[in-house]
Amino acid sequence: MSKIGKRAILIPEKVEIKWEKPWVKVKGPKGESSLKIVEQNIDLELVGKELKVKLLNPSPESDIFLGTYRSLISNMVTGVSQGFEKRLELVGVGYKAELKGRALMLSLGFSVPVEYRIPSDVQVSIDKGVIVVKGIDKQRVGQVASEIRALRIPEPYKGKGIRYQGEHVRQKAGKVAVGATGGTKG
Repeated sequence: MSKIGKRAILIPEKVEIKWEKPWVKVKGPKGESSLKIVEQNIDLELVGKELKVKLLNPSPESDIFLGTYRSLISNMVTGVSQGFEKRLELVGVGYKAELKGRALMLSLGFSVPVEYRIPSDVQVSIDKGVIVVKGIDKQRVGQVASEIRALRIPEPYKGKGIRYQGEHVRQKAGKVAVGATGGTKG
């Protein structure tokens, strides 16, 4: 049995869970989220302020879904109670971002500014050159942050581009640096 699947999910105050097979609905102060559980062998048991994900008939085939569904439901509970956030830094001379309605306008060294349409289920704000992506769905927040980062991935020579806050970009030595160290021709 899955180690993660065995652990109970603690439900915080002001969070409400409904299990209407096959849908799990989680409602909290930040919003509402739902998940369809397609595996027929999965069942949920709510005991007080703890939720347990269980198998009706344990088998190796259905055991693989136990930890996955437990993690998905746990992320839903965290999302509606606290929310998720990803921060992106703009690194480069003249790189800047501004919001225009539901569009993020980015000056990234191209001849024209890049426009990114912000989906309705996430919020984007700009705080001192840092783009902050927030939402209740962990997967969606990560996807939007990844799409914004992909507009200008950090390059390995000077490190210019959009990177996650705290991300370390491994830098390469340029041609001049390699030549100065006495590299062999060949």
